[in-house]
Amino acid sequence: MDANLRLAQQPDADALLGRSPLAALVGMLLDQQVPMEWAFAGPYTIAERLGGDDLDAREIAAYEPEAFAALLSAKPAVHRYPGSMAKRVQQLCQYLVEHYDGDAAAVWEGVGSGKELLKRLQDLPGFGKQKAQIFLALLGKQLGVRPTGWREAAGAYGEQGAYRSAADITGPESLAKVRAHKQELKAAKKARKPL
Repeated sequence: MDANLRLAQQPDADALLGRSPLAALVGMLLDQQVPMEWAFAGPYTIAERLGGDDLDAREIAAYEPEAFAALLSAKPAVHRYPGSMAKRVQQLCQYLVEHYDGDAAAVWEGVGSGKELLKRLQDLPGFGKQKAQIFLALLGKQLGVRPTGWREAAGAYGEQGAYRSAADITGPESLAKVRAHKQELKAAKKARKPL
């Protein structure tokens, strides 16, 4: 995998996301309840704190849980909820070790259809349907992973020219468009709530 991703909006963090399937998955996992750039910078911060230039699923899966939580909690914290996210990152890595021999790319390599890939992504700990669809759209739109029916399996996130999610971020301008879309959704949701 060698892609030019711009999700963290930091060159070193984005370079890691573009070359490391595990970093991309961990970034997607962290992408909740914090700004997207913070989430996608997380894998780089974790790799640095582990003393490496990439993430290793086996190393993270075997890491002592309290020590790993402390690693994510050190200032600046990797996430707003570093303890619970440390647990989720370890669960994801343990799953990858058990089911894919620790190889994150094996989740999507050789998959025959978008539907099958969506199922594989939804089977990952911490990946519900929406997160799985967004990551599937990211794989298709920016990483060239396009099994038959991938756009349909990704739902609205797979639409060409959409600015809905991390899958559509290619720089500051598209980030602003995605933010505007999310703000519109929040405002619409708020308007529908009864007083």
